[in-house]
Amino acid sequence: MAEPRELILKLGQKITDRIGHKVTVDDPEYWGLAGVVTDEMAEVALKMKVRKPMTSKQLLAATGKDEKELEKLLHDMSMLGLLEYNWENPAHEKQYVLPMFVPGSAEFTNMNQKRLEEHPELAHFFERMSRLPLEKVTPMVPPGGAGIGMHVIPVEKAIEMENQSVDVEHISHWMDKYDGKYAASPCSCRLSRRTIGEGCADDPQDWCIAVGDMADYVVETDKGGRYITREEALEIMKRAEDNGFVHQITNIDGKDKIFAICNCNVNVCYALRTSQLFNTPNMSRSAYVARVRMEDCVACGRCVEYCPAGALKLGQKLCTNNGPVTYPKQELPDKVKWGPEKWDEDYRDNNRINCYDTGTAPCKTACPAHIAVQGYLKKAAQGKYKEALALIKKENPFPAVCGHICNRRCEDVCTRGTVDQAVAIDEVKKFIAKQDLDAKTRYIPPVVQPSNRGTFTEKIAIIGAGPAGLSCAFYLAEKGYKPTVFEKNKKPGGMLVYGIPSYKLEKDVVDAEIDVIRQMGVEIKCGVDVGKDITLDELREQGYKAFYIAIGCQGGRKAGIPGEDADGVMTAVDFLRIASEDESYPVQGRTVVVGGGNVAIDVARVSSRCGASEVSMYCLESRDIMPASAEEIFEAEEEGITINCGWGPKEILTEDGKVTGVVFKKCVSVFNEEGGFAPKYKEEETVTVPCERVFLSIGQSIIWGDLLAGTKVELGRGNGAVADEVTYQTAEPDIFVGGDVYTGPQFAIDAIAAGKEGAVSIHRFVQPNSSLLIGRNRRKFIEFDKDNIKLKNYDNSSRQIPGRDESIDHRKSFRDTHKTFTEEQVKIETARCLGCGASIVDENKCIGCGVCTTKCEFDAIHLYREHPECSRMWRSEDKMKAILPYMLKREMKIKFSKKDK
Repeated sequence: MAEPRELILKLGQKITDRIGHKVTVDDPEYWGLAGVVTDEMAEVALKMKVRKPMTSKQLLAATGKDEKELEKLLHDMSMLGLLEYNWENPAHEKQYVLPMFVPGSAEFTNMNQKRLEEHPELAHFFERMSRLPLEKVTPMVPPGGAGIGMHVIPVEKAIEMENQSVDVEHISHWMDKYDGKYAASPCSCRLSRRTIGEGCADDPQDWCIAVGDMADYVVETDKGGRYITREEALEIMKRAEDNGFVHQITNIDGKDKIFAICNCNVNVCYALRTSQLFNTPNMSRSAYVARVRMEDCVACGRCVEYCPAGALKLGQKLCTNNGPVTYPKQELPDKVKWGPEKWDEDYRDNNRINCYDTGTAPCKTACPAHIAVQGYLKKAAQGKYKEALALIKKENPFPAVCGHICNRRCEDVCTRGTVDQAVAIDEVKKFIAKQDLDAKTRYIPPVVQPSNRGTFTEKIAIIGAGPAGLSCAFYLAEKGYKPTVFEKNKKPGGMLVYGIPSYKLEKDVVDAEIDVIRQMGVEIKCGVDVGKDITLDELREQGYKAFYIAIGCQGGRKAGIPGEDADGVMTAVDFLRIASEDESYPVQGRTVVVGGGNVAIDVARVSSRCGASEVSMYCLESRDIMPASAEEIFEAEEEGITINCGWGPKEILTEDGKVTGVVFKKCVSVFNEEGGFAPKYKEEETVTVPCERVFLSIGQSIIWGDLLAGTKVELGRGNGAVADEVTYQTAEPDIFVGGDVYTGPQFAIDAIAAGKEGAVSIHRFVQPNSSLLIGRNRRKFIEFDKDNIKLKNYDNSSRQIPGRDESIDHRKSFRDTHKTFTEEQVKIETARCLGCGASIVDENKCIGCGVCTTKCEFDAIHLYREHPECSRMWRSEDKMKAILPYMLKREMKIKFSKKDK
């Protein structure tokens, strides 16, 4: 073991902020410097005082070194980040400063990517030095931060009309003060966390805007800085707001000076960590607090999703039978003892909790994609249809498709359904989404990439152009990628095109929404069977960094009974595919459909349209538990299809290799006591049904082919891919899966939700050393208790019913006869919404950044200047002048609160 370097120990002791701590070789103050600082550098630094400027002449006198040798050392120390420099003296002479560790040399040493790769310990050095000195002092810090670290500065637009604001609270004040002297430089927190393996997937470049002499420093000393104009600086800050990042200014030089404006991601930021980890908002908060106007809030959840402090959660607007819900507040250290038991080490995950335990609007909760139903109904009520469409597409790139085929789980739980009938949510969505069918009015989301250097260049391959794959492509494109989708069929869309009949979903509806995805920069290559025409390894050789496999369940299942290979027997999947490509495909004679789900009903109705003389369905389940929806059953029976419940296939009868009938046996139960599928039969009780065609709609299968050849991907139940339940990552790290290949056959909206999560994971995966889990929104929502609400006044209109095109024979045509709502019907229907949910602010957690105000489309959330004392800025050297009085007051409060108990 190497001998301790005394000069490095002394230097670490000199710079550290840890009061009363004796630095040893095991401390970051030592090992963070030892790998990069020479003894000669340390010798010079030890002749300096922390944050006391010295000119070259003064240092020459203090060190006694040769002038050229000293100049080289000062240059090298500045390049390293051990020293900074400025010209803040009457003679405007260059002077050097030995900074504190944070903000200071620990950050500066992390601003050079090459150095971090050579000395990864520097990343840990910065992480430790931004935490250890604060572990004991944070509860004692008064509002405003007392000259420690960084300070939140609100979004300018959120406070520009606030008459009581002061200069230091405005970004524009600092931009004016340093007008013409800005440089964009890398974010040392992003680089540090990335080196540690906890990156947030942002491109680290340019998020920190150095001002004044610091701008020259970060440009001249190989810190990755570049000079920028005021307009470029404002663009960076706008991009930061779009991404939900927090503006912060340095807070160690008092009210007359800052040296940087940072744009911080809470998942990596060490400055924001001081308030979040230690539950001490005084360390970060601005003078402002967010408050929600309940009457305007629609619980869309955008503010909740972006709030860096977790101060916003979804709750309910409706009163309970006992009055309004009372929401808990974060405990603060102002009058209680505060130690590690009060900290939140998992703050990055806990800040992403979406709603209170008492729950929020049932519609948002029940929707697999958690669409802001209440929000887009409100926009539609206001006639702002494009804005409504934009809000839907935050979670669902196929609103028009879902308007035709969604299974409407939101309506199943709609609170209005406890009064009379649920709001016709899906019909309103269908009306809104009509805009996507016209190229002139369709909504194409803007790209919001967490990068200041343009869109991302990493190549990503998506295998399968169904709803999961295309949704993944959509959200990757929105994030700034240009993914390529490979589809083995002639057309993209998957089961939307090849499995859903046109009388439910016209193909032009699917084509229109896929066109939007193309316009976002997604390339779709059809007729390419990955695994056969090209392998994953060959795609890797072409530079693809990640794969999202979403090929769906393309095959049908057979029943394993005699006669099922006869001429005239076909699986539902195969039949619907053929009929989708050829609507004149002949189905002659009597037809039996085996199965009781929505797909079976599709097969039965298509059979009738293709010429079957008689169509009957047989399923295991009783009528009350058969999986097909009530609406689907109604429409099938209206078309003359008979449904026979409680029968399972025993044998398919044949003659000369052709179907002549089916023998069914009586099913007495479908599920066992644990709820598992385990049908029991009365084998002796049978019925024989003469027919010429049999369609088996009893399940679907995954056809992998050679797609996974040579990979580590594991297959599990139903031959589906095994993957992490949150990230969808398989045992092959660069392969992610989603949709039916992971869950088994589900609805389009489930696949859409999975596609978005796949995009989140892939973005994090392809950006170096980013965590797939830290700070990830787990999308968990809780439904409030609908049995414990008290309704007062509400619109008493009846549920609207869309019309039908009577010029089309809805029993035989493949055209969709369902009309959309009229504009008048939309106004009536949206007025029926009870407005159940709302966002709730915990002001004890709010840091007054204003990010929430940039996300609210309803002007429902604003900042209020309720903490003016937080705008007091102190010099670091004077911090104890602020801390000691506050600490004494706090101790008194603690003492008296104990007596009160």
